[in-house]
Amino acid sequence: MQNTLQEYIPQQAIPMVLNLLKHDHLTVKIKNERKTRHGDYMRLPNGKHQITVNSNLNHYRFLITLIHEIAHFEAYKAFGRFIKPHGLEWKRTFQHLMLPFLNPEVFPNELLPLLAKHFKNPKASSDTDVALAYALKQFDDTTNKTYVFELPLGGTFKLYNGKVFKKMHKRVKRYECIEIKTGKLYLFNPNVEVELI
Repeated sequence: MQNTLQEYIPQQAIPMVLNLLKHDHLTVKIKNERKTRHGDYMRLPNGKHQITVNSNLNHYRFLITLIHEIAHFEAYKAFGRFIKPHGLEWKRTFQHLMLPFLNPEVFPNELLPLLAKHFKNPKASSDTDVALAYALKQFDDTTNKTYVFELPLGGTFKLYNGKVFKKMHKRVKRYECIEIKTGKLYLFNPNVEVELI
């Protein structure tokens, strides 16, 4: 597992992560990109537990996602299966597990204040924290990206699935966008990657 993890997480985090993964009934699988999630956790029918994480994530997002999913496993072990997936038990577990990683040996200095703020009350997805998600995307391999917040109002864009939208008004945090084909209204986080048309 150590050799595999070296490809995906910061070098200084490997010993701490391996320590968290010392469980006989827990496996970690690295998956191809899934557009709807970065990772997931599940209890398998045979009583074992499985974590999956997308292979296309940069080192820092991969680490955050892996710890997020380990927190689900640890919360399940400590509190049982009837807790809310991203409820208080999971949040406290995630905070506790993530704290040792929040240092400049693991994360770049520009991410640390954003991570500290995020982990005061972690959400179900780090993508809902716009500032953190945008900062994390700066470490992705591809550099020719366009984000919803960069488009002018009235601009049109296409998603990975081929659907075309027109950017409308900004609400408090998200943008209203109308799907051209159906006329349906959708809300987009400002940091969604899109293809400008």
